[in-house]
Amino acid sequence: MLISSTVADERLTTAHRAKLAYVYVRQSSVNQVRQHQESTELQYRLVDRAIGLGWPPERVQVIDEDLGKSGAGGVDRHGFQKLIAEIGLGNAGLVVSLDASRLARNNRDWHQLLELCSVFGVLIADGERLYDPRAYHDRLLLGLSGIMSEAELHQLRMRLHQGERQKAARGELRLPLPAGLAYDRAGTIILNPDEEVQARLHLVFAKFRELQSARRVMRYLDRNGLSLPVRPLLGPSPHEIVWRAPDSARVLSLTLANFELVHGVRGPLNMGSFSTIS
Repeated sequence: MLISSTVADERLTTAHRAKLAYVYVRQSSVNQVRQHQESTELQYRLVDRAIGLGWPPERVQVIDEDLGKSGAGGVDRHGFQKLIAEIGLGNAGLVVSLDASRLARNNRDWHQLLELCSVFGVLIADGERLYDPRAYHDRLLLGLSGIMSEAELHQLRMRLHQGERQKAARGELRLPLPAGLAYDRAGTIILNPDEEVQARLHLVFAKFRELQSARRVMRYLDRNGLSLPVRPLLGPSPHEIVWRAPDSARVLSLTLANFELVHGVRGPLNMGSFSTIS
């Protein structure tokens, strides 16, 4: 059943417009922010959608702290938590987002948002429709949108895993390597050509053998102001080496990861370079 624009406009009251309109902007990863700029710009243009519904520009606030963050969970989504807080404080009259998947990719966050909007009388709008979470049919449509959003994420993950399995079957799957190793142009695993990285790892291995404790190695590095090379799993690919402050867990994981891979791979590796921990 389609709801006419006249009925939709009647849902907006002076009480709603007396509060703020919040435009929530999110992209799932840094790569999407960089490569899919049209989607990001489209979300920012939702400010015009709020203005068209009767909000003055100065009373439309954009929440974009979650650019580059997945909607699968709300733990690290500070923007989403800010939106929830503003709704709970009674400051919001309207929440605008491109679609349900931008607001949440899991039913826990989605239904938390719907419940708060229902309790505080907040309307939800996308690029086409206006929804009142207190109305039965609108609540039903919003609930289905949340379910489809979560199911879509599951399908995307399944396709990704299938693609990885096919690459592995062909011997073409490249897994992230620790900082001490790298892929050459032929796809062979070699020692990281960065001499500074190699020197720092040699020092860590030598100290680990001497001190027999990751915590002691960490304290040695900290006293001498030495950082550790780390290849982060998140961020643009290929993952570049970053230098981070030492801690016990990082020293241990770095040592074990490089040791296990160096002694388990086949290729032009200089095993003698790692003899300090053999």
